[in-house]
Amino acid sequence: MSGLVSDTPTADAALSRNLGWVSSVLRIAADLLEIAKPRIALMVLVAVSVGYGLGCQADWRIEPWLHAMFGVALAATSASAFNQLLERKTDALMPRTAGRALPTGRLASRDVFWFGLLTALVAIVDLSLFTNSLTAGLTLVSIALYAGAYTLLKPRSALCTAVGAIPGALPIVLGWTAAGGRLDAAAWTLFGILYLWQFPHFLAIAWKYRNQYASAGLKMLPGAGAPRIVGAIATAYALALIPVSLLPREHGLAGNLYGVIALALGAAYAAASIGFAWRGSDAAARRVLLVSLAYLPVLLGVLLLDHWRLLQ
Repeated sequence: MSGLVSDTPTADAALSRNLGWVSSVLRIAADLLEIAKPRIALMVLVAVSVGYGLGCQADWRIEPWLHAMFGVALAATSASAFNQLLERKTDALMPRTAGRALPTGRLASRDVFWFGLLTALVAIVDLSLFTNSLTAGLTLVSIALYAGAYTLLKPRSALCTAVGAIPGALPIVLGWTAAGGRLDAAAWTLFGILYLWQFPHFLAIAWKYRNQYASAGLKMLPGAGAPRIVGAIATAYALALIPVSLLPREHGLAGNLYGVIALALGAAYAAASIGFAWRGSDAAARRVLLVSLAYLPVLLGVLLLDHWRLLQ
């Protein structure tokens, strides 16, 4: 009996140490997951899948698709890690980002650096071995543009949006090339749709957080943040998106069903952007954001379904 009593404190201490270790691992894993921005990564993977579905011409091979999803997901994680590493000081100045793992010190900068480097290396190697060199090369360009050019431009020029929209539009092309597609007119059309879509969407977000961006020294809005200028730019991109969104029909990727829905969606997006330009209010900017969030998944879903219908 005395032996059992004397062993209890030791057992409790060991259990406490084990639980503490598990808790620490889970906390680090949660912080790394936050670094990866899973909601954005999900949107990226949807675009990859749509591009793959359009590029495979009904020959949907599971293995290259899975490797494309895996590689691009890791690449998006890497770009996000390097972006947050470079922006850790400005993130600390904004309420919307001050609670992230780097500004709060929950993760060390060196750990995030190695995490970003490891995910980038695994992504490029996997894509090179199991998809093709074109997809791997474009993915590397995407990481460099987002983590390098876009991030470094944010405190210097509102042109950062135009640069950042390039890696934002590439995932659908990565899916296309992973399926064996070439960088032809159809691929650039898909790129153009996602590229133009981002501007009203992002300008609405930037307007919502304009004061936080300004206090952190980030130049995210053109025209010194004048609402009607921002709204006019959003309108110009939304209007340009309409004819570009109709081009998949001209390239044989979709039919009349897609064309009608793309036109209706484009009109709704343009109308919301015009409303923002006219009113210049926060409520009008939120309307642009809501319409943008509905526009893209509906457009891509209809595009893929109509494409498959034509292949029957």
